[in-house]
Parts: sequence; C-alpha cells; structure tokens
Amino acid sequence: MSRYRGPRFKKIRRLGALPGLTNKKPRVGSNLINQSRFEKRSQYRIRLEEKQKLRFHYGLRERQLLNCVRIAGKAKGPTGQILLQLLEMRLDNILFRLGMASTISGARQLVNHRHIVINNRIIDIPSYRCKPLDIITAKNEQKFKALVQNYVDSSFQAELPKHLTLHPFQYKGFVNQIIDSKSVGLQINELLVVEYYSRQA
Repeated sequence: MSRYRGPRFKKIRRLGALPGLTNKKPRVGSNLINQSRFEKRSQYRIRLEEKQKLRFHYGLRERQLLNCVRIAGKAKGPTGQILLQLLEMRLDNILFRLGMASTISGARQLVNHRHIVINNRIIDIPSYRCKPLDIITAKNEQKFKALVQNYVDSSFQAELPKHLTLHPFQYKGFVNQIIDSKSVGLQINELLVVEYYSRQA
C-alpha cells in the first residue's frame, strides 16, 4: 500500500490531530469535526484507527510500519514503547521535531534531495535511525539555509523534546539521547497498535 496523498483534512476528521501530516487544524464548530466519535465502534475499529493514526502521522507505508512492529517485538522491553522510539528516531521525524520542516513529508523531501548531513556525511535515507550524539546539519547552500531558517522561525512547536537540541543560527541539531515515550509528539495508545498486528498474525 502506497503513502496517502489524498485530502489531509479527511484523515484529520476521522483520526484527530496528525501534526506530522499537516499543521493545519479543523475549525471548531465546523463540519470538519470528527463525527465518528459519536458512533458505536467495534474493538477492531478502535485498534485499526490507532494504527492508522500512527501510519498517517509518520507517513509510512503499511509494510514499513509492520516491519517496525516486528523489530520492536524482537527487542527487549515493552513492544509499544520500543515501536514509538523506532519511529521517533527516524531522520525525517527528527527534522520535523527540530522544526526544520513543517511536516514529516516535507522533511522526507529534504532528505531525499540530499540536503541533510549527519556527522559530516550526507544521508539521503529518510528512515535512517538517528543515535545519541548524532549531529544533524544543513548542507552548505545559502538558498537552503534560508529555507531552514524560515521553517525554524515559523515553527509551531512551543519547545523541543528533551532528547533534541537545536542551534538555529548554526543550522545544527543534536540528538542527546533516545527519546522517552512520554515525549512522543502524538497522542496515541501504542498498545492498541501492537494488539492490532498481533491479531492479524
């Protein structure tokens, strides 16, 4: 299944706020407010919607998310928390959380176009898993630096999570540590996602 490229408000109406998909929000009192919350939902639908929320927020294909769930299931520790850590430590998400792109899909485009350097090496793989002590910089191009500065200045995020540090005038971001699951930028019940995939097996 390919990435979703349709109307973004359609997903927000059904699933709620998805900051990685779009930073726009439905108007309060309009017909864009999710109507499904008043409907009786089955347990399957509840799990499915939590899974879809995770997939659309991070902009993943179904197979990519399934692979992350399998990796998290093999690791030591709570599968749900490890899954969120895997997704949050992706390079495209790190750029989004640093405020260097307005959405995760925008951050993915920057990476694909080879504008991002990690530890003095150009990385063009959006799913690259960042590690503690990684230094993320913008490629030395004036036009791109202006673009990054524009994103940083207009960033809607009030403050950075504790696992990241940003030096906007040096166009550098630092990964301080593995993210704490409490700092994830999405309200989600990750256990329902794990249950969804366990029932599919």
